[in-house]
Amino acid sequence: MTRKLPELLTGLAVIIIAGLFLIYALTQAQALGGSGYPLVAQFSDIGGLTVGADVKLGGVTIGHVTNEHLDPQTYAAIVTMQIDNNVKLPNDTSASISSDGLLGGNYVGLSPGGSDTMFKPGQSFGVTQSAVNIEDLLGKFIFSMGGDSGKSAAAPAAPAAPGAPK
Repeated sequence: MTRKLPELLTGLAVIIIAGLFLIYALTQAQALGGSGYPLVAQFSDIGGLTVGADVKLGGVTIGHVTNEHLDPQTYAAIVTMQIDNNVKLPNDTSASISSDGLLGGNYVGLSPGGSDTMFKPGQSFGVTQSAVNIEDLLGKFIFSMGGDSGKSAAAPAAPAAPGAPK
């Protein structure tokens, strides 16, 4: 009987912690689908961008990616994002996919334009820049460095003939 009490308390603690994680996950899911207005961007390549990724302006998160799908006519990636209602963007704002670093995820970075006209819900960005694949860039850099190594090296000196002065 004395052994069952610690096991019971441990099980109860695990259930409480699991419940807290569930509550946290549900509140985060509501935050992703919360208030805001939708904007759409078309990219040729979205890299590792996922639904739920941040939308940032000046490094500050102002929204989230809510949907991504392929346009069957143009084969472009269509990304829908939810922007906070209190952030009004000029309609000449550009969108680009950026990376948080080598190990970080991707996010949509916005650069506001200078127009006096603001985006209306559901409008599309006129200027977009697709994701840059860092692995491809590193591979190109490494292979380009390897190809030049034989061209810049000096020719080895020929061995001296026997009996020649040193």
